[in-house]
Amino acid sequence: MTTVYEPQLQPVEIAELRPTQLTVGLLEVADKRQEWRRNAKKHGSEFLGHHMVPVVLGPKERAYLVDHHHLVRALYDEGVAHVLTSIVYDLSHLGKDEFWSVMDHRHWMYPFDAQGLRRSHHDLPKTIAGLVDDPYRSLAGALRRAGGYAKDTTPYSEFMWANFLRTRIDAKLIASDIGKALHDALGLAHGKSASFLPGWCGVSD
Repeated sequence: MTTVYEPQLQPVEIAELRPTQLTVGLLEVADKRQEWRRNAKKHGSEFLGHHMVPVVLGPKERAYLVDHHHLVRALYDEGVAHVLTSIVYDLSHLGKDEFWSVMDHRHWMYPFDAQGLRRSHHDLPKTIAGLVDDPYRSLAGALRRAGGYAKDTTPYSEFMWANFLRTRIDAKLIASDIGKALHDALGLAHGKSASFLPGWCGVSD
């Protein structure tokens, strides 16, 4: 996301935030839980103050989370009740159908399931706890942290990498040996077959 967010200093209950995607990578959530634990005791308030989460206001003024799903899920799993939000846009005056059309066209939603198949916005979970695991999203996150590709401003770029890996690495390998899966993913990431993806760091002729 490259939008400049408008801070909203009132805390919002995590349980009231509406996700705009179906999945997360639970291994990445686990990493962020560890990050929170390292900061919570001494710097918890400062950490939350520096990690305001972006939302779009929708019908009935519900706050729809448009980024940082992994962080918010991690905080929720760690028992954190509130976060600070930044309002990307106020669409609360729109009807439901028009609201979802705008969300889709502005790339503020990613309604794809753990098999990479597009679903209806009706299938989006109502709470952050309803997000399900996509192991390929976990692998894509680990791949970026290992230098497989660069962080990019393209919306949902990690999910693009996840879908690339989905057809090339067996899910059973990710479950049984994430290190080997990551090794194989690094080889794929630097090859020409991945050159269309955002943040590609391979070698061109």
